[in-house]
Parts: sequence; structure tokens; C-alpha cells
Amino acid sequence: MALAGVRVIELAGLAPAPFCGMILADFGAKVIRVDRTKVAVSVDTQARGKQSVSLNLKSPEGVAVLKTLCIQSDVVLEPFRKGVMEKLGLGPEELLRENPRLIYARLTGYGQSGSYARAAGHDINYLAMSGLLSMLGRSSEKLYAPLNLLADFAGGGLTCALGIVLALLERSRSGQGQIIDASMVEGAAYLGSFVWKSRSTGLWNRPRGQNLLDSGAPFYDTYRTADGKYMAVGAIEPQFYDQLIHGLGLKAADLPNQMSISDWPELKRTFTQVFAKKTQAEWSDIFDGTDACVTPVLPLDEAGLHPHNLQRRSFLSNAQGEVSPKPAPVLSRTPAQPSMSRDPFIGEHTHSVLEEYGFEPAKIEQLVSAGVVECNKAKARL
Repeated sequence: MALAGVRVIELAGLAPAPFCGMILADFGAKVIRVDRTKVAVSVDTQARGKQSVSLNLKSPEGVAVLKTLCIQSDVVLEPFRKGVMEKLGLGPEELLRENPRLIYARLTGYGQSGSYARAAGHDINYLAMSGLLSMLGRSSEKLYAPLNLLADFAGGGLTCALGIVLALLERSRSGQGQIIDASMVEGAAYLGSFVWKSRSTGLWNRPRGQNLLDSGAPFYDTYRTADGKYMAVGAIEPQFYDQLIHGLGLKAADLPNQMSISDWPELKRTFTQVFAKKTQAEWSDIFDGTDACVTPVLPLDEAGLHPHNLQRRSFLSNAQGEVSPKPAPVLSRTPAQPSMSRDPFIGEHTHSVLEEYGFEPAKIEQLVSAGVVECNKAKARL
């Protein structure tokens, strides 16, 4: 795989960093998640393909073990607030001094500098600070954050993974590592570059929820069907819009002009009434094979069953029968080969990883006895 041979130390965290680690593991990196001791259950639902080492970072010995792992690896991925790793003596300056090839990725909400650098926050806060949240929501409703996807995962985990891959590529030329400052505010804002750079085109010059792509246009929206499901419509271009009108059984001569913004509310009411007359399956039969840009809105448990997604094998089922998306994009020569095994138990690989990193068996047993590390091999066999 593309990242085969890359060793990553991921400090256990929530959502964005685990997603970043999963991306790296899916494409071949060996990702070792460092968990705390005395934790019964992991909250990492994105642990596919990772190994788990359990360390007591409140002890100097545990910190020393982590330092050994870090300086013998290619990447360190840490999700803590500014200053936490420095207090442990494991900041990037210290680790890069001992391993100049190390790539030290710091994934935080607000970044490593600025007045909010040490502040707590979540996706909705980072999205608010990025400017994008102000544009999300229908005109008659308050602002809303679409789950925690834009800042946590797109602006955070995915952008950080890109930074790591870029740094690995550059290291292949220079031989030098570097520090990645991945801010979810900046990542989300960057994701919205199209919004900033297209304001002069008139796409966003009306109030929120009344523009072409934010649910204002009747031909770019969702509609409820007779069976209580939904169809998604994205018929922007005139030739696609013509096929939409034809599929709905309407006549263009009886309707206002597509781009008559003042008539959009009336046109939306017409579309709403028509879509409500047939089921989702019936509308899918009508529009499949056309360029009307009309598709069914699939719930999670049905997305993998759609014929197109089945043909591309777009979703995977692991050993426990849990379904999730396959890694993207698809590479022709070195595609991702995600693990289909269950997620690791906390501390399941402590012994094997420490041996791999040069710790003698007697030393490992000493660390276990002292409570510096935890090994859960017995639990792993259950």
C-alpha cells in the first residue's frame, strides 16, 4: 500500500485524530494508538487497522516509554491542547532533536498560536469561527451545524492526514521532518474556499437560504415522496433542468422561468406537490438513466445496498458485520486494504509493540508489574 513502512504513534483522542489515524492505517501505515492505563473501553470508533499500547503517562517511566516509541517512528499524531505535550517533555522540539526525520502533527481546534490556542471547543465552535456556520441553514430557520463533519473530520482529521502525507513526501527529498499545525478552524475555512472566492459571482449575494446552492433554488433541494422518503434534486444547468421538468410530467410553458428568483417559492410549492404523488422507488425508476440530477436520499443502512454502490463495492463489512465506507480515493496500483478485523482492545498490543521497539521481555514485565504499562493479551483472546 502507499504508506507501507510508515510508523505512526497516535495519542488517543476524540473524533478528528482517530479519523486521521484510520486514514493512514487504511493506506498501509502501521498506526499504534497510545491509550491511558485503567481505561476499560476505548471511545475510538475509528480504530480500524490500529494497534493499542496502554501507558501510564502520569509516571516518568511511562513518559520515557512513549518517548522511545516516538523517536523511533515516522509520525507522531497528538490531539491535545497547546502545552500538554511540552509539560510531559515530549514537545516537538525535544523529539525532533533526537529524531530530525520525525513528522510531528498537532491537531487542535484553534491551532498552536492566537488568543484561543488554549481554549476548549467542539466542531460547532470551530465552524462558527471559520465563518462557514453563518451560511448554513434555511432562510426561515436558525443556523445549524451539519453533524460534526465539517470541522472535526473534513477540516480536522482529513486535512491533518493531507499534511502528514505532504510532509512525508517532502521528507523523501530533504531527509528532514517538520511540525504540522492543523487547526480545525482554518481547515474548515480552507474547505470553504469556494465560498470566499465565488462571492463576486453573485452566488451568495442574497440572504442565507435564498441562494442557488443553499436551498433557495427549487431545482437544488430535497423533496418528500409519497412513502415519506426523499429525493435529492440538483438540476442546475438548463439541459438538466429540462429533463427534471420532463420527468415530473410538467410543461416548461406552464412554469415560470428557471432563473426567475422571485418565482422560486411558487415553483418550489409545485415541485413539492408533484414529488408527493409518487414513492421514492417510483421516482428513482423515472429518473435513473437520465441527466436530471435526481437521486434517492439513502439512509445509512441502505446506502451500501444501492446497485451503483454495490457495483463499486463502496462499503465494507468487517468481521462483526459492521458496515462502513471503503477508503477513498481508489488508487490503481497501491489501493488501500483496510483491516476487516475487530478494533483493538486497549493495551492488546502493548507487549508485541514494545518488543518491536527494542524492549527486552524482562523489562516489559518490570514495566507491567510497576503499573507503567498494561497488557491485555488475555482479553484479546476472548
